[in-house]
Amino acid sequence: MPVQIFKLRNVPDDEADDVRALLAENDIDFYETTAGNWGISAPGIWLKDERRFAEARTLIEAYQVERQQRMRQEYEQLKRQGHQRSVAQLIAENPLRAILYLIGIAVILYISIKPFLHFGK
Repeated sequence: MPVQIFKLRNVPDDEADDVRALLAENDIDFYETTAGNWGISAPGIWLKDERRFAEARTLIEAYQVERQQRMRQEYEQLKRQGHQRSVAQLIAENPLRAILYLIGIAVILYISIKPFLHFGK
């Protein structure tokens, strides 16, 4: 019976590609499901043979630990070099988007708080 080994929702493409390559290198048969046309299904990588679940899970967990360490090192290196983007830089890159987000937040807050402003009257 097939068993899901790796969920693909919100996973970067490079990580998904690495997991696919890892499984293929170790001759572990798998298939993928997508999120579907509306994006509501569960995208993932599934094993065809559930007896190899422990082996595949061990490989993926080792890869994820290595990836986490590598990404942390890259982040720290960018931070030391001064290339890590700050919030101010993100706003400066796209000020219109920042303004629209702030307007959206203000509207949501107003709608959320408005019933309580006239509660005692």
